[in-house]
Parts: sequence; structure tokens; C-alpha cells
Amino acid sequence: MVLRACPDISAYGPGGVVANWRDMMSAAVVVRSMLGVSPSAYQEACEVMGPENAATAMACILEKGGQINSAGGYVRDLTRKASRGEFSLGPMLMALLRTAGLEVRRVSRS
Repeated sequence: MVLRACPDISAYGPGGVVANWRDMMSAAVVVRSMLGVSPSAYQEACEVMGPENAATAMACILEKGGQINSAGGYVRDLTRKASRGEFSLGPMLMALLRTAGLEVRRVSRS
């Protein structure tokens, strides 16, 4: 789902491919640097959100492109919200899927 919503991150994975979470996290570090997000801001995001969610947030920020003026400030804001339990990646991913015109399927949890 993350790669469907954020296909641009794949180009930054090892060999230009994101095949698993390890690849996603490696790509996110490259993107973090490229977007000017400080190592400390990204580290804090990893600690608060978890490394997979922080990597997903970086993929979303990359996908949004020019819509975000300060990627570092945005990451810090998302991290603060996540620490208060006020942030979830689900709505961000769904919005990107809808923007791309992709079908959004609900996953039932039984």
C-alpha cells in the first residue's frame, strides 16, 4: 500500500528498488538527506513513530513534492503529533492514493 501511494520512493532504494521494509528505511535515509531533514529530526521521528512509520512519512513527504515548504519542520510537527497520539499515517496514505486516482480498498479486521 505504501508503494502504491508513494511510488517515487522506490527510485531511492538499493538498486532503485524497494522490495522490503529494510529497503524502504534505506531509501528514507537518502530522501531525508535530499529533502534537508536533519538527522536529529529523523531520529526522533524513528523513536516516536517507529522506523517503519518514520520511513513511510518520508515517502509521503517525497510524494507530496512542492506542497511542503519545510520538510524538516513538517517531520518535527508530525513527530510532536504522534507523541500525543494525534497522528496516524492511514489518512495521509489514503489521501495520496486518492490523489493518484488509485482505488482505495478497506481492509476488514476480524
